Amino acid sequence: MQLTLKLKTWEQNLTVQNLTASNLAETETIKDPYNPSPSLTNLLDLTATDMGRINELILKKAHSSVDMIPQLATHLIESGGKRIRPMLTCATARLCAYEGLNHIPLATSIEFLHTATLLHDDVVDESDMRRGKKAARLLWGNQASVLVGDYLLGQSFKIMVGVGSLEALKILSHASAVIAEGEVMQLATAGNPQSSQDEYMEMIDAKTAALFVAAAELGAVVAERPDKERQALKQFGKNLGITFQLIDDALDYHGESASLGKDIGDDFRDGKITLPVILAYQAGTKDEQAFWQRTLGEGTIEPKDLDTAIELINKYNTIQTTIERAHHYGEAAKKALSIFPATPWKHALLDVVEFCVKRGN
Repeated sequence: MQLTLKLKTWEQNLTVQNLTASNLAETETIKDPYNPSPSLTNLLDLTATDMGRINELILKKAHSSVDMIPQLATHLIESGGKRIRPMLTCATARLCAYEGLNHIPLATSIEFLHTATLLHDDVVDESDMRRGKKAARLLWGNQASVLVGDYLLGQSFKIMVGVGSLEALKILSHASAVIAEGEVMQLATAGNPQSSQDEYMEMIDAKTAALFVAAAELGAVVAERPDKERQALKQFGKNLGITFQLIDDALDYHGESASLGKDIGDDFRDGKITLPVILAYQAGTKDEQAFWQRTLGEGTIEPKDLDTAIELINKYNTIQTTIERAHHYGEAAKKALSIFPATPWKHALLDVVEFCVKRGN
């Protein structure tokens, strides 16, 4: 009964979304030269119909006769999140003039992969919040979170196989393996403030950017576009993913819990080595480096240590340096789209880059 009611809600939302997309189709004009907007509004409007279908499929595929599975899965799936990754698949497919529907299950697979990694991450990181709500592990336990994450991962691959595209399956299975590698890399560097910038960049390239790459590349694959366009979308996804993670890491030391969906300083308390910390450690005095070694290296964190960490990060301006680095990758993401003609879809994707960068301001 609960699932039926939720599906009816999605049907009602889909009706509204269809009207939004219809109105947009009647009034949208190509804005050239492009006037960037740090907003997802254009992307949300353009993908409204497709995302309505994806949301229905998500609820359908998250269903199980084992009650705990849909309860736990929908707790995270319906708790919000921007759904940028599945929207990228929709937008890049339409950018490539695709008129079919196979991008819908592939975008759903992307979201399931992402959700599975979040469930696993929260267990590994012992997180208390996810998207502004209690982490599933606190409500159902670590074991259930891991196992439901495994279930969603299995469902993701079942959906991929159903599409019947071997190339799409290769892309998503590769992304799944690379993401796991990235998570292990992060685990290996945790507690080591002497980690290099190169190690950090390699880690976020795998942990975060890999799924953005897959989400964007699938649009060209499902539309059967030439390799030049496929490679361009891979570069777009890679640089957008790195931009997104750099800003996320900066926000952990100067953002707000409400907008982050997690507590400020979670990365610090978890011993995660991010670019703001690496830069502060490299620039710091011996006493300051000893502070990072005690807190992040040895895990001995005292009540006011987060304040000290933020003071050191501000002292060496590493937040601004991280944001500037994000701007660099954001510009690379925009450049990757230069081979595509000016359309509402291209402009919406450029807006996504602006949105990700502006989160840090």
